[in-house]
Amino acid sequence: MGDTSRLCSVWLGSETGILKGVSLARKQAFNFCNTSHLSRDQEVRALCWGDPAESELLVGSVDGTVKTFSVEKGAFTETRRCGDPADGCFAGLAALGGSSGSALVTCADCGTLRVWREDGSSEPAAELDAGKNVCRMRPSPVHPHKVATGGKENGLKIWDLERPEKPVFAAKNLRDDWLDLRRPQWVRDMAFIPDSDKVVTCTGYHQVHVFDPSTPQRRPVLEVEYGEYPLTALSLPAAGNAVVVGNTHGQIAVLDLRKGLVRGALKGLAGGVRALQCHPSQPLVASCGLDRFLRIHSLEDRKPQHKVYLKSRLNCVLLASRALEAEGGVAGATGGAQDVKEEDDEDDLWETMERVEETPKRKPTEEDEGIEEEEEELQKKSKKKRKKGKD
Repeated sequence: MGDTSRLCSVWLGSETGILKGVSLARKQAFNFCNTSHLSRDQEVRALCWGDPAESELLVGSVDGTVKTFSVEKGAFTETRRCGDPADGCFAGLAALGGSSGSALVTCADCGTLRVWREDGSSEPAAELDAGKNVCRMRPSPVHPHKVATGGKENGLKIWDLERPEKPVFAAKNLRDDWLDLRRPQWVRDMAFIPDSDKVVTCTGYHQVHVFDPSTPQRRPVLEVEYGEYPLTALSLPAAGNAVVVGNTHGQIAVLDLRKGLVRGALKGLAGGVRALQCHPSQPLVASCGLDRFLRIHSLEDRKPQHKVYLKSRLNCVLLASRALEAEGGVAGATGGAQDVKEEDDEDDLWETMERVEETPKRKPTEEDEGIEEEEEELQKKSKKKRKKGKD
């Protein structure tokens, strides 16, 4: 199992509680789970790396447990209770490393954000209330002690975990519309823009907002709308001057954060998008969702590069920082887990099928037109005879 897990460069969590690893170099997928104890309570809602070396995965489940998966061993090594199922599902999961030591940060739908030390204690080291109906919590890649939260009627907030008494930034709602009616808030996802203090968010009202905490303005400095359906996920490419967003109808687009324009769309999805992640060094973006496919698109020409069917509805995706198609394990390793091949056979099947063409309709000749006229005259005469008989 350790040999197969080291091959995987893409990791996904499914509704059935299965952790799935995909090797794009070998075009194979593997399931890592105990199939005899699968249940809906183990549905995977959050994934993150446990250490900078990417040797461990942290898997957050619906039942409030966080499991540690060793990529080297190919097995789960630890299970830790980090919440109550009554608090709701995980809205975010992050492993923080700083001067005070490593820690685990969890945030539930109810808004309870907890910091857990690595010593395995059952009590959190810190706890704060981020407000109700939290949809997402994201850590800052530059400042490990800062996290951002947001949700339904719960605007963007940035927290300093070293001073958790109040947020260091709390976004203000948009101005009222032209009818002087309040505009609702629904933050679905967010990300810290690299090399700046700005934060980009997407909303359930198909909006993309950019906030700048370094300025006195608490309203968005940029507001863009895309499509007509709720946006569910976003991710930033390595360049940082664009954002990739996805919505509930399977539409993915690349938006320019400088001009607020749509650069292009990524096609091929057949269901709502639940997770997006851009590769940290390659111009690639991975997406997954309700159609059970993992898709890798190129951000340069926006064409699909890989498409893998994984049998379960997918909630989250996590990419390794190495090249996605590079071999990560032993050259002669063979997988003992379930093997799922890339979905290229379906296209080949359609190409080999015999094409059935519709035969064109024969144009009516003069003889046919004459026969039709005679039939119409006979029908008229029969109708006249029926009327006379009634009289």
